[in-house]
Amino acid sequence: YHLMPLIHLSRCLISPTRAVFRSADAVCFDVDSTVIREEGIDELAKFCGVGDAVTEMTRKAMGGSVNFKTALTERLSIIKCSREQVNKLITDHPPQLTPGVKELVERLHQRGVEVFLISGGFRCIVEHVATQLCIPLDHVYANRLKFYFNGEYAGFDETQPTVESGGKGRVMHLLKEKYGFKKIVMIGDGATDLEACPPASAFIGFGGNVVRQQVKENSSWYVTSFGELLKELEKI
Repeated sequence: YHLMPLIHLSRCLISPTRAVFRSADAVCFDVDSTVIREEGIDELAKFCGVGDAVTEMTRKAMGGSVNFKTALTERLSIIKCSREQVNKLITDHPPQLTPGVKELVERLHQRGVEVFLISGGFRCIVEHVATQLCIPLDHVYANRLKFYFNGEYAGFDETQPTVESGGKGRVMHLLKEKYGFKKIVMIGDGATDLEACPPASAFIGFGGNVVRQQVKENSSWYVTSFGELLKELEKI
């Protein structure tokens, strides 16, 4: 009988999250393993022949057990991708959209909801995804790779908010200030997405590509397909 209040509480929490989603001014999506099926940095590592070394670091970073900026720095120092390799990856292995996301973004746009992509991945890849989803490029917040004039890897732009743990929360603040949004929803699969609420008005955990236990346990509403979110919008 001790479990009853907890079960009741979780049901109470789900309902407000659904309501916020239905009436949101803006919806922000994480990209890797949410909007697209893979982790961009892992795909880049595989393409550059260092996949195994990087995948384990990504798992730790997404689970929240390692500082995000530290993990990003370490992974990129192993990959050391050139501009040519990044461009070839996008051409040869374009990011695969998660089923249902295109329809969901279209529906949100039809309802006049602003849609943003907030990613700890790389802008060059995320912009490609944004174009597929008809999301304006000024609605993309992601990390920027830097290259020397000869195209060799030169680090990354450390001034971007998404470089740091807690960076997605800073983007939420920025969006509220810039656009005056009252209700922002963050949707994502990882610890950095969960951290964005608050200041996001609500967080929806997404497990359609990968289930991260910490995120699942701490989400008031956890979904495994974008169809569930589309269904919720149909209730209006």
